[in-house]
Amino acid sequence: MSMDFQPPYPVQLRGSRVAKAVLRCLGWQAEFEGLPALQGVIVVYPHTSNWDFVIAVLFKWSLGIPVQFWGKDTLFRIPGLGAWLRWLGGVPVDRSSPKGVVGQMAALMRAKKCSGQYFWLALSPEGTRKYTPGWRSGFYRLALEADVPIGLAALDYSRKRLVFRDFLRLTGQESQDMARMALALGDCQGLRPVGAAPVGLLNTDARRADTVD
Repeated sequence: MSMDFQPPYPVQLRGSRVAKAVLRCLGWQAEFEGLPALQGVIVVYPHTSNWDFVIAVLFKWSLGIPVQFWGKDTLFRIPGLGAWLRWLGGVPVDRSSPKGVVGQMAALMRAKKCSGQYFWLALSPEGTRKYTPGWRSGFYRLALEADVPIGLAALDYSRKRLVFRDFLRLTGQESQDMARMALALGDCQGLRPVGAAPVGLLNTDARRADTVD
């Protein structure tokens, strides 16, 4: 399948040898060729286990990607925890803001683009380790509002591979965009395959009920 961006990618990174050694000892490898832009949204899929976060952080260090993730601003006010979350790449967001979480992050990402600063945000569109009938739409709205590419990072436990080489620019046609993502992610398996959500956005009613998105 052809994606909108093709290697060689212009943004090349250098990671930690220690993290790479740890992953090799665990039997994991990465398929990664760099990034196509200085800003973007990384979709991490599937999310079926607490181990996903551990493996993802090790890959973050091994690949040298200074990736960010969003979290409740109240968590960052807790002594010790807030500093640790920031060290890992956490960005506090105020869920009571009139702009909403997506609006806040889109504004921040647009500012980074204007100043030419690096900023890639990673998130799990499933939002939970339990099975859900689809993905939350926050990542999609964010990439559209900020006009940045989406990178697909597949944690494939069946082969112990992080496959992070496909990037696309959204068209705004949800069904078409999600079909392309489903084709790219179709054969990856989480640690608990039955917990993986199908690659597709939640329907309108489910989105209204989704307050975490």
